[in-house]
Formats: sequence, C-alpha cells, structure tokens
Amino acid sequence: MTLKSLFENAREASLEIGIQSSELKNSVLQLISEKLVENKQIIISENKKDLDLMDDSNPKKDRLLLNEDRIQGIADSIIKVKGLDDPAGKVVLNKELQNGLHLQKMYVPMGVVGVIFESRPNVTVDVSVLNIKSGNATILRGGSDAFNTNKVLLDIIQSALESKGLDKNIVQLMPVERELVKELLEAEKYVDMIIPRGSQALIDFVRENSKVPVIETGAGVCHTYVEKTADLDMAAAIVANAKIQRPSVCNSLDTIVLDKEIAESILPKIATEFKKADVGIYADETTYNLLEKENYPNLHKASEEDFGREYLSMNCSIKVVDGYNEALKHIQKYSSKHSECIVTENKELAEKYLQIIDAAAVYHNASTRFTDGEVFELGAEIGISTQKLHARGPFALDKLVTEKWVVRGNGQVR
Repeated sequence: MTLKSLFENAREASLEIGIQSSELKNSVLQLISEKLVENKQIIISENKKDLDLMDDSNPKKDRLLLNEDRIQGIADSIIKVKGLDDPAGKVVLNKELQNGLHLQKMYVPMGVVGVIFESRPNVTVDVSVLNIKSGNATILRGGSDAFNTNKVLLDIIQSALESKGLDKNIVQLMPVERELVKELLEAEKYVDMIIPRGSQALIDFVRENSKVPVIETGAGVCHTYVEKTADLDMAAAIVANAKIQRPSVCNSLDTIVLDKEIAESILPKIATEFKKADVGIYADETTYNLLEKENYPNLHKASEEDFGREYLSMNCSIKVVDGYNEALKHIQKYSSKHSECIVTENKELAEKYLQIIDAAAVYHNASTRFTDGEVFELGAEIGISTQKLHARGPFALDKLVTEKWVVRGNGQVR
C-alpha cells in the first residue's frame, strides 16, 4: 500500500469513527484492554525481538521494555480512559440571538491525528485509545527500535475495531523508513494535526518541516531548586525520587540547583541516596570540591553543555547558586519549560516561584515525576506539551477535539 492510500484510508476512517456513539467507542476500548491481557505473552515475545537488538547501555531500553506488569498497567489505563467523559459532541455554548438564530458551540473530533514517536510502544496504545475515544483516526509512525512491538499492538487494536464492526484503518502504522516521515509532514490534505513525541532533535525536525499544524510534546530538562530554608531531609528524598525512580522519562530530574548556604549540609544527604543507584554527577566547581571530600565515586566536572541537557539516564548535573534570584536566572536560561520544582519552607517565596517560572508544570515540595496525564487523573496522555497554544502540560483526551459553530434558523438573511 502506498502512503497516499494510507492517508486516504485514514481520512475516510475518520469520518466513520467521528460519528460513533460513546457506548460503541467505549466497547472498543474495553475489548482492546482485554485483548492486551489475553495476548501478553505474544506481546512480550515480540518486544524481546526489539530489546535484543538494542544495546544494554542505551537509555531508551527501559522505555522500550514491556513486561506483564507494564502491559497490565496499559490495559488498566485504557479502562480509566473508558470512564472519562467523551469530549466529542459536547455543547459548550447554547444561546438564542436577537435575530432568532439558535447558536451552539460544540466540540468535535480533530479528524486525522499523526503521531511520530521513538521507542515507546505504550504510546501506540495510549494514542490510539485516546483518539478512538475522542472520535479521531490515527496515523502512527514509531521508531524502528520498536517495530515488532508496535506491529503486534497494532494488530490487537485493529482486531478490536473490526470485532465491533468498524474500519481497521481508524488506526494505522506507517513504515519506519525515515525518508517517509517528510511525506506525513506534507500531507496537509489528509492529516489535521501532527504530534511529535521524542528527542529534541525529532521535535525540531517536525516543527521545521511540517506543513500540517504541530503540537509539540517537548523534551524535559527538569530542575529542582533547593532553597536555603528547605527541610533538607525532605529535599534529599524529593531529589532522589525525581532522579532515580525512573530516569529514562521526560519528567525525571536533570539538574539540581542548590543555595550555597545549604550546599555543604545537603550534598552528603544527596550523595548517600545517589550512591545506591550509582548516579553520575556532573558538578560545578563548588559541588565537585564538596563531593570529592565525600569520596563520591561517579563524579565529573561539569561543562557548559551539562546544563540544559536532558539526560534520560542515571546522570544529572548540580549547580550551586547565590540565592533565589541567581537560581531563577539559571533555570530560566536552561529550562525546556516542562516541569520545575522549588523545595522551600518559605511559602511566600514558593508562591513567587510558582508564578514566575515559565513551565507546563511547577512544583513546591514535590517530585517532578508527577507530571503525567494518568497521575493527574486525566486518563492516558499523548505526551507533555511544552508550548502554549491549544494544549499545555499533559496532552490528554480533552485536547483532541476542536470547536464547531452550529447555527439553526428559520429563514433569516443578512
């Protein structure tokens, strides 16, 4: 099948899914969830083919891995999406004009949504389910690293669609050849929105080359600023969770910013937690000297490039600053506007930070690892949007619709 045929099939399928009832769409979601669990050993087997081709040192390997627990988690998240209100068809304005016209504004599906992503097979399911629920057709372009996994997941999704009497082309998977991505980005006749989910290089390429409107789900360069009044035990625990709990995801910690007044007190506490996971620290001069005295084993002198870097691994950088204003300048310079945290007992300063910092999610005394659609009880997500138009933060179900104005009259002319 040519890409043009794939695009045409997606456009035709979007018309079908766009008019289905919430009940039918929910029944498809229920079936996908059941089929994932029923076929988990087949999924794990196909996933292993992809894992075996990836080097163990590659930070993407954890993202690629599917085991029984993760498959069950994906299946459970589908049921949560099923329980959400269907945004498509919702009337958000309903009024009678002075001229007798009846005016409504309602939410309607986007149409055809293209998603380009890397090494995250759960995205295949999350995106497909969210689009089915909101009445959209989906064109997926996953990375070659996850081809076998994505293919078996697609087969399960398409099987569920056909079992409910729907067109399997409501969800399609593109070939992995890189040169074909450009064709998707130029398919403005067929595709209504493109969502890139992956590295900054991928996002930049899509933004610079797409003729289709783009919603970015940005890379995460996430900071935790430990202010001088912070509870140091709490701060060490927050930093450890943000870095160690799952380092390969976009809301994990990349840079710790420390007030110089508490650096000598808190660094041994952080070092104790980081040693357990062999976290590599790229340290500024002050941090390096202090941690060298602690005999911290995985210590490196930071260069300029180590700040503003998304590590996606068991590594991070540390910067010591002279107070709040210098911390603010550092974060504003290097932030990717994803998730930013301040740990402080000064509530007035915390509120100031939460207002000033320009990011999709800002935290006071909590780990950045919470930036997630499901954790925010929005259901599964397509990604975390770091831009400001249409969607920001967890890009979930309610952002997969657009507006339509419906006007009913009885012969009015202007």
